[in-house]
Amino acid sequence: QVQLVESGGGLVQAGGSLRLSCAASGRSLSSLTMAWFRQVPGKEREFVTTITWSGVTTYYADSVKGRFTISRDNAKNTVYLQMNSLKPEDTAVYYCAAVPGQPGTPVPLGTSHYDYWGQGTQVTVSS
Repeated sequence: QVQLVESGGGLVQAGGSLRLSCAASGRSLSSLTMAWFRQVPGKEREFVTTITWSGVTTYYADSVKGRFTISRDNAKNTVYLQMNSLKPEDTAVYYCAAVPGQPGTPVPLGTSHYDYWGQGTQVTVSS
């Protein structure tokens, strides 16, 4: 079983930056493909970014490309989401997700592809 705990959310003005952290326990991070999703009330949870278990491949939603960066520190069993140039439309609850990495399979981009989820952290961007 994998436990994920997010931190780092908060209130920031438009144009500002935040860094979210996701601490994993129960399994080595190096064996997990990790992702960030976000959700606003009344809408489906949406993909933000992912980094494969090998760390070689990353994907970003078009809405965050060039502004957000996902990274991982396997020694600390932690994944980060650096968010720059934040916009009010980035306001959401951000969730960390994990799935055991499987070499040779497509990079998972959908919520149904992930087995483990954190409790979420609120990010609010004021205009």
